[in-house]
Amino acid sequence: MNALRGLVWLLVFQSSGELLARGLGLPLPGPVIGMVLLVLALRWPAVQQPVSGTAQFLLSHLSLLFVPVGVGVMTHLSLVSQYGARMLAVVVLSTLAGLGVTALVLHRLGGGGHRPGAPPGLPAKDSDV
Repeated sequence: MNALRGLVWLLVFQSSGELLARGLGLPLPGPVIGMVLLVLALRWPAVQQPVSGTAQFLLSHLSLLFVPVGVGVMTHLSLVSQYGARMLAVVVLSTLAGLGVTALVLHRLGGGGHRPGAPPGLPAKDSDV
């Protein structure tokens, strides 16, 4: 019963995000807004406990979500052979771009670098202590 409550919470937040995105004409996708709302709501045990159980169940069966992708690749093998190199290049470049942007954001939020030889998280200079 708790797993069903968690699933209901997930659907409520996704639907709320969709309603906000479409109703207010926001430039963000509804599921992203719903996820932000869910993260905010996870502070309350009434949301946290059921969603935690549902998340554990979904994560334990995550590999099943790759079956449709595998079937799609097999049914469109001619397209993969025709555009496979381009798709691989796009995936690699977009992954590198995402990693680069993430590193820059973390660098900015972390306040710069750290002292050479010092463990991460320590200030960049002794005067910053």
